[in-house]
Amino acid sequence: MASAAALLLFGIVAIAGTLASPNAEAQNPSAPMRLWEGDAPGSHGNGPADIPTITLYRPAAEKANGAAVVVCPGGGYGGLADHEGKPIAEWLNSVGVTAFVLKYRLGSAGYRHPVEIGDAQRAIRTVRARANEWSIDPHRIGIIGFSAGGHLASSTATHFDDGNASATDAVDKVSCRPDLAILCYPVITMTDPFTHAGSRANLLGTTPSRELVEFMSSEKQVTPKTPPCFLLQTSDDAVVPMENALMFALACHKAGVPCELHMYEHGPHGIGLGGNDPIWSTWPKLCAAWMDKRGFFKKP
Repeated sequence: MASAAALLLFGIVAIAGTLASPNAEAQNPSAPMRLWEGDAPGSHGNGPADIPTITLYRPAAEKANGAAVVVCPGGGYGGLADHEGKPIAEWLNSVGVTAFVLKYRLGSAGYRHPVEIGDAQRAIRTVRARANEWSIDPHRIGIIGFSAGGHLASSTATHFDDGNASATDAVDKVSCRPDLAILCYPVITMTDPFTHAGSRANLLGTTPSRELVEFMSSEKQVTPKTPPCFLLQTSDDAVVPMENALMFALACHKAGVPCELHMYEHGPHGIGLGGNDPIWSTWPKLCAAWMDKRGFFKKP
């Protein structure tokens, strides 16, 4: 089990300046929207911890390019880090992307797999099903995740379906496959010795089967159908070992999946947008350039 100090790094920010908004022009966020009209599947109750939501952040009208990204904050599957939610959405708005910050259910509230991935898949489906309403191209919907949220994003990028054409719920009729994935200092594997033990325990319980551990180790689930991926990590991350990002990037390479990996020499875990660090703060620009090169910003 990870130390209390390590888990704390998932839920709070210790980097000054990380919370600064990069886009003062962004419109105010929407009120959180429930992913299901009634109780979410597997719900334990009706409290805030039992209701998964998305919060919409729109870019300024003159910047909007029709692309969208679902944002998955980290927190060890035990919390949701604020600095990996709203500030990320505002950065995406600054490059013309509509953002949806996902509040997914957590192990700290008694939720285990497959609830978390079900919430993320539902978020992708919801954005796609309502794309016309929000002026979004349904073929340019990505996902970004940080730390344990990176595991959730990588899981969504490796476990997806085309939807159920016979479903009575219109949202369930559409695909939950993201068109690209951005994985920031991500938890990837559930296997020892490189997993983050706290995330694994919160997601899978303390005694998961070997089959479940393998199934939820994203580096083992990459196929040629996995969407293009952008990864960033530091080689001296003391919370999530760099091997996580390396294993996933290698799996993408072997499967022929387009993948870009940025491995910084130094940097603490959970740095978000980079704050005032002159090195770490370069990644959003690199990521935006990658998205643009892939045609993600092109208006339909």
